[in-house]
This record gives sequence, C-alpha cells and structure tokens, in this order.
Amino acid sequence: MSERVMKEQEFYTDTMDRKLWGKIIRLLMEHKRQMTWLAVFMIISALLDVLVPLLNKYAIDTYVTNHESLKSLPLFIGIYLGAITLQCLDVYLFFRQAGWMESTFGKNLRDKAFRKLQNLSFSYFDKTSNGWLMARLTGDTARLAEIMAWSIVDLVWGFVVMFGIVIVMLIVNWQLALIVLVIVPPLYLISLFFQRRILAAHRQTRKINSQITAGFAEGINGAKTTKTLVLENNNFESFQDITGSMKHYSIRAARINAVFQPIVFLLSAIVIGALLTIGGNQILLKAIPFGTLTLFIQYANLFFDPLKQVARIMAELQMAQASAERIVGLLEEPVAIVDREDVIERYGTLMEPKSNQYEKIDGNVKFDHLNFHYYKEEPVLKDFCLDVKKGEMIALVGETGSGKSTIVNLLCRFYEPISGQILIDGLDYRERSIGWLHAQIGYVLQSPTLFSGTIKDNIRYGKLDATDEEIEHVAKVVNAHHFIMKMDKGYDSDIGEAGERLSTGEKQLISFARAIIADPSIVILDEATSSIDTQSERIIQDAIGKLLEGRTSFVVAHRLSTIVHADKILVMQYGEIVEQGTHEELLAKHGYYYELYTNQYREEQQGKLLKKS
Repeated sequence: MSERVMKEQEFYTDTMDRKLWGKIIRLLMEHKRQMTWLAVFMIISALLDVLVPLLNKYAIDTYVTNHESLKSLPLFIGIYLGAITLQCLDVYLFFRQAGWMESTFGKNLRDKAFRKLQNLSFSYFDKTSNGWLMARLTGDTARLAEIMAWSIVDLVWGFVVMFGIVIVMLIVNWQLALIVLVIVPPLYLISLFFQRRILAAHRQTRKINSQITAGFAEGINGAKTTKTLVLENNNFESFQDITGSMKHYSIRAARINAVFQPIVFLLSAIVIGALLTIGGNQILLKAIPFGTLTLFIQYANLFFDPLKQVARIMAELQMAQASAERIVGLLEEPVAIVDREDVIERYGTLMEPKSNQYEKIDGNVKFDHLNFHYYKEEPVLKDFCLDVKKGEMIALVGETGSGKSTIVNLLCRFYEPISGQILIDGLDYRERSIGWLHAQIGYVLQSPTLFSGTIKDNIRYGKLDATDEEIEHVAKVVNAHHFIMKMDKGYDSDIGEAGERLSTGEKQLISFARAIIADPSIVILDEATSSIDTQSERIIQDAIGKLLEGRTSFVVAHRLSTIVHADKILVMQYGEIVEQGTHEELLAKHGYYYELYTNQYREEQQGKLLKKS
C-alpha cells in the first residue's frame, strides 16, 4: 500500500484571484432569487443613505438659515419620518435575508463538498489527511458562507453609496467634492500593500489549522495507545508547537490589520479637517450656504464609512481567499476512477444508480497480465495473472508490501491497473459501472468500522431495505445472534460511537453480517480475523464455510490456520506469486509457505503453553 501522507494544497498568488472568485460567485448565484431580493434591499438602503443628508441640507437651508415659511414643515417631517421608517424596515429585511443566505449558501457548500467526497476514488482518501478534510468541511465552508452573505453584499452596498455620494457632491459643489475624492488613490495603494501581507499570514493560519484538526482527531482516536505508550507529554509538546505556529501567524495578521485600520481613520480625519477649513471660509464669503457644508461633512463621514468598509472587506476577502481556494480545490478535485459515458448512461452513477440494470455476477474472475504501482519507481504488481472459478476460495499470504491488499483493492476497483485487465465473468469490469461492482462485493476489513446507532441499523447498512427477519437470519449464520440477545435491547441495543460498547470480536461479527446480508457474489476478507481473540476466531471459522459456499472469495490472511481449507493459496513476494497451491501441496514443497506456517504454528503452541503456565 502507498504511504499515507497529508495532502495540503499550496497557493502562491498574492492578489485577488478574479477567476477563483468568479467560481464562488457562480456558486452563490445558484440562489439567484434570494440574491435578487438581497440586492433590492441593499440598493434601497444605499439610496436612503444618500437621501437622508440631502433632507438634512434642505431642512437647514429652508427652516434654519433662511427662516422661510413653516407651512411645508409638516410635509417635510412626514417625508423624513417615512424615509427613516423605510430605512429601519429595509435594514430588518436586509439582515434577515443575509442571515438566510449565509445559512443556505453554507449548507449548499457543505452538501457539494460532501457529495464530492462520496464520488472521489479510494486513492484520494489514501493520501489525504482527515484533518485537512475536516477543516474544509467545517471552518472553510463556514467562513466562506459568512463572507459571501455579508461582506460581498456590504462591498456592493459600499460602492453604490460611494457612487451616489460622488454624483451628488459633484452636482452640488465640485470643488469640495475633489477634496473628498483626492484621498481615494492613496487609500487604494495603501490597501493593496497591507492586503497582500494579511493574505500571506492567513494562508499560513489556514494551513496550520488543518494540522491542528488532524492533531485533535489523532489525539482522540489514539488516546488508548498514547496512554499505554506513555506519550502524553510528547504529544502535548508537539501539539503546542503547532498551536504556537498558528498563534504566531494569527498575531502577525492582526498586527498588520491593526496598523492598516488607523491609517484609514487618519486619512478620513484629514479630509474632514480640510472640508471644515475650506468650506468654513466659503461660508464666511457667502459662496456656499451653511447647509451645503453640513451636507459635505455628512457625506465625508458617510463616504469614508463605506470606504473603510470596502478596505476592511477587501482585506477579509484576501483572508477568505485561502478558504475559497481550498473549497474550490476540493470541488474541482479530479476523480481518479470514473466510468465511461456509455457505461454511465446504462448503469447510472454512484449517487444516481440504475440498480435495475445491474446484472448478477456469476463469480468467475481473471487477472490478466496486471501491472500496477502507486509510485512509478515502486512497482507493486508485475505481470500478475490469476484465473479464479466461481465459488473458489483464494487465500493471499505474504509479508507486508508483497501486494496482497493491492490485489483485492484492484478487484474492488479502488484503483485501476496500469496495464492488463480484470475480467469478471469474461468481461472487462470497466465495461460495467463502479456501483454495479461494489453492490455485489462483500468486504470485511481487519479493523471493522461501525456507526453510531443500533446493531440492527449497522447490519442493515449492507442492505437498506433488509427486513428484521433477514437481519436476524444473517446474524445467526455468523454466530452473532447469541451475544446480541444478551444485550439489554437485543438488536435495538445502541452500540455507542464507533461500536465502543462491543468487543473487537463482536464488532467483527456485526461487520461480517453487514457484508453478506446483500448476498454478494464475491466476498473479500482482508485479514478479518487478525485483530480478534482465538475464541471469536473459532466462532467465525465455524460459520465461514456456510458464508462462502457458492461465492467466490478472496482472503488476505495473517493467521495461516484460517486458510487451510482454501482452494488455492497464493504466496506473494514483491508483487509476484512465488508459490501457489492447496495447503497440503504447499506444505509438501517445504518452501517459503512451509516456513511461514511452521514458524507461526510453533509460536501459537508456545503461546498456549505460556498461558497454561
């Protein structure tokens, strides 16, 4: 098997990636109707923000400075109150719609990412860290949903407000308008300078966050091993190093942002000071009315508020770009193993199968001159050939790395051969769908994976429409019925997280029942008895003859005593068959298998003697 390594994508662009954000916007526009309403509320809010200072200017010039007739005052008050009321209602609707968009867009992102994971090939999970995936499905999706629902909308609102203010200012007094607008170019350059540095720091924090998530997962899952090896302090120190790195880069990003924001405030204060100086002189010279200066001061404050918001949001977008890159990277991850279009048309996909088109596998399997490698410089199988007849039991033995698990992984189409063919019932298995193949294979792993819920639920995962009678029948076949009925609620007993309330042997029996309830034509046991006690192994061995009767089976074995009745035993070394035959035939050869078997038998007998003593 290939060495499991952490997959962490690296991104090097230090500017806003328009192509990337275009993809995110297209995902957002899948909620076009809701986005349209959000845009309407946003535009109304922006227009009202521009309108209210104009109403204030009118009030000052009409009712304060010139003391004109107050007959129109009630109408003005009505208009003003109406504008404020409309603004309050619009803000309520805006926040409600934006909150809905955040939740819905986040759900859609997680659904898409999880659906992608269901379609990705086994090789992807074999080289990708669980922590990396968890960080994408939780932190990155949540951050991106928040940014798209709030910050992007605020960004558009800011541009609409600034555009409206600029138009009004230029119409009212273009000289004062230039005082406000002169600040925009330097602010853009300053923003660009800081945003690049903020992005670099936050990319590092997102990368380290994946390692922290993986550390949490390993610390929880491996708690028992950690304690038995007395590694608590070592693990804690390693974890501290990772969290220390995240703290360093987070503080660095916060420090850069802490310098950036005051600069924006300082520039806005300078502009307002210039307006008060120049505008005050023009009032003294009676060049402009007092209401106009008030309008420009209000607009300056209002203009710089969205301008500061735009600068802040641009920085946030730079921070979120790392999350966007990783989410899009996951969604666009190529699937290593896919069916041809004509196969999909006939059999459907994994997520939308056409199960009624699935032909029943008879059970004849042929490996025809297979060559395979995980890495080009490390061939695993070399010109591998094997012809298996229906109902035969094939045992695979050999040292770690000899290619045993690779053979069954290729048979399950978790991987595909570099060259050669795998024929099932005389037809290349790529002529039919992955779903068709997996639906007719029963696979029992060395370490059984159970899910939270009841015993009945876990057995039924093998056949979702199985009746209670079918579940009880397969449990009896694998000799699990006896221990199940001893539990407090029988088949309705809760097994806890990952089956923590069951022994390893009991978990394996449940896994065995789950694998065969769908009546698979091919059964694979990947060292299925190596992690259980001798008594549980004996229980399984008693049932294995009935379980495999009439089915083609492949057994990857560590305990050679479990395969003495196999029709053919393949002894593997460096991806090649060095010996093959029945148990008796191989013992008679006095070769490699004979040495393996006799050494293991001797060790087992010595173990029994030690227990008795």
